[in-house]
Amino acid sequence: MTVISNRPIAKNIFEMTLQGGLVEEISRPGQFLHIKPSYSLVPLLRRPISISSVDYKKKELVIVYRAEGEGTRLLSKFRGEELIDVIGPLGNGFPTEEALSGEEALIVGGGVGVPPLYDLAKQLRSQGLKVTTVLGFADADTVFYESHFREFGPVYVSTVDGSVGTKGFVTDIISEKKLTFDRLYACGPTPMLRALEGAYPNAKGSVSLEERMGCGIGACFACVCHTQADPEGSEYRKVCCDGPVFPWGEVVV
Repeated sequence: MTVISNRPIAKNIFEMTLQGGLVEEISRPGQFLHIKPSYSLVPLLRRPISISSVDYKKKELVIVYRAEGEGTRLLSKFRGEELIDVIGPLGNGFPTEEALSGEEALIVGGGVGVPPLYDLAKQLRSQGLKVTTVLGFADADTVFYESHFREFGPVYVSTVDGSVGTKGFVTDIISEKKLTFDRLYACGPTPMLRALEGAYPNAKGSVSLEERMGCGIGACFACVCHTQADPEGSEYRKVCCDGPVFPWGEVVV
């Protein structure tokens, strides 16, 4: 794909716009790309980055990532008009066809789990759902996309240090604001997802997992997770190809 732009939007957070024919193959919000972060053999493994938004007319997509490891720091050095090696779109996205017009959807994102939820919010709103978004970050310097989600409905923000919005976690906001929902969608750090599943075990919706991957296509078994039906047994799911989006309560987070 061709890099159109690659710019910082928060502390260590970058937004990259890519253009290429594979955009036409993206079918659902929540799919991801497996990106080679440099032209050399080092680092060897690609980096899985969720697709944040898609413009089919321009054949462009946007990814948002945190530049903190070797691979993503190299990724942040790409500039406009450079070519980047991409495999995708990969994975199963959010099944929005099951959501019904008039329902209330609560979207909960934490950190770099926020980006794949943007196109989801857009899709749900276009289907006639009422969308409320809760975003969690570490501090004011790492907050991003708050205004983007306001296009679709109310947005609440929490920060661990209280520098923006509510001090605490996303679950604190949901409890304090007494937010209600028919469907719950979430992506973010594992502790956040565990807290949500513990608080709302019978929710209808989906959860998207963040996981390190080797191949990204289901061959290497580096990203397996157990199912809640068989948490310590031999039944498992591969995050890269069975997910990264799973029905609420299907897998162990």
